[in-house]
Amino acid sequence: MPKPAVVVENLVKHYGKQRAIDGINFDVAGGICFGSLGPNGAGKTTLIRILTGLIQPTQGRAWVAGFDVSQGPDAVRRAIGVVSQAMTTDLDLTARENLDIYARYYGVSYKERRRRIEALLERVGLTARANDLVASYSGGMRRRLEIARGLIHKPSILFLDEPTIGLDPQSRRVVWELLAQFRQDEQLTIFLTTHYMDEADFLCERIAIIDTGKIVVMDTPSELKKGIPGGNIVEIVLAQDQSLTEDRRLDTLISKLSSRPFVQQVIQKEGGALTDSIRLQVYVTNGPEAIPILMGMVQDEGFGLQSIGLMRPSLEDVFIHYTGRSIRAEEGQKVNFFIGAGVPRRMGG
Repeated sequence: MPKPAVVVENLVKHYGKQRAIDGINFDVAGGICFGSLGPNGAGKTTLIRILTGLIQPTQGRAWVAGFDVSQGPDAVRRAIGVVSQAMTTDLDLTARENLDIYARYYGVSYKERRRRIEALLERVGLTARANDLVASYSGGMRRRLEIARGLIHKPSILFLDEPTIGLDPQSRRVVWELLAQFRQDEQLTIFLTTHYMDEADFLCERIAIIDTGKIVVMDTPSELKKGIPGGNIVEIVLAQDQSLTEDRRLDTLISKLSSRPFVQQVIQKEGGALTDSIRLQVYVTNGPEAIPILMGMVQDEGFGLQSIGLMRPSLEDVFIHYTGRSIRAEEGQKVNFFIGAGVPRRMGG
């Protein structure tokens, strides 16, 4: 049986009194896309910085591509590619020049360097702009270039920290499809951190949900969704009127809905009474049978019903179930992975 691409044992990282990573254990099989999913501040970036050899753990051990990250960080860096959260390509160089500098760092021969650069530029759709300064690129173009740069030396594992943060939806989709294709063609293992649920669902074959430095649950996306109590979600949208501002009335409705034996939990979605409507998600054991009963309860409490429908569980529902709160897909602080901009720390430095 092939060895796992990543192995983590009892990993802990302290920053003063704060425990950013709190005793986690997991492994990543070779050739898959593994996702570390969680909100900003969950410990995802700290974890990836440890695994890429940039910082030392407080305790515990980790192996990447068969190398101990504490004992052999240089060997780890040669075996991996990294795309950090902050964009670090040099704006004053062309795309071709950025790739060439990285290839030289990793000791790629001239002949292989030229072939690899041209092949990657074509794959990421930048051949026509290869001689333009990166300063003239859009955010999506820079991100595609940084993925190509991370693959210039043919690593066995590619680490990506929030790879589509700040990109528009179309550019995000392009990056997802590019990563999926690279994983297949380059026989890559991908280790991805993200707080975008749809990103994890699209790319990852296995997901670890991380919150406050701990792994809360880990499985395939489909199995995580199957684990939601009840298995069905009924979304109730209440029509807005003056009475909805009375929190006690709404609390009474939620309490009564929650008391039914077929109801697992009721969650009021973000927005509140100041928006045009209020959304309640009711986790039930049998959605089709529950809907008419729930409709009657809403009407009996005097609320107007704007809509009601059956939903499939999503990864956000999984996160809410295991953490008790929603993950917000908002831009986090962009953290520069590297020591300085543009190039990785020199081997052995």
